[in-house]
Amino acid sequence: MPSLKISNTVTLDENEVEISAIRAQGSGGQKVNKVAAAVHLRFDIAASSLPEHYKTKLLARKDKRITKEGIVVIKSQHHRSQELNRAEALERLVELIKSVNVTHKKRIPTKPTKGAVKRRLASKKKHAGKKQLRRRVRSDDM
Repeated sequence: MPSLKISNTVTLDENEVEISAIRAQGSGGQKVNKVAAAVHLRFDIAASSLPEHYKTKLLARKDKRITKEGIVVIKSQHHRSQELNRAEALERLVELIKSVNVTHKKRIPTKPTKGAVKRRLASKKKHAGKKQLRRRVRSDDM
């Protein structure tokens, strides 16, 4: 049985993925109406053998490829051959599953240095001085 490698410890059996061949949309050549080269991939998250933390993160994710029922739907019609479209759809499924396990680095807020604050305030003062000189001179200022 072929399996898809998600990580070093997690693999996914290809039998859990339902792949059907469909006709590609859009304009094309002479064989476009006769050959089902596009691929429609369906993957049920809840019924899969993925670890529980993968399932919960996938179901919580707001992605247009995941239905309300928890089924991932991927359509691939970029290539002319069904084999290439099938491989691309499986690759996109693996990338989607891998993406939920990525942890983002927490941002540590920093303060500007004293020199940077000083330079910023000096720049503001200089800019305000330019604006002050452009004002109309009033008679009571003299």
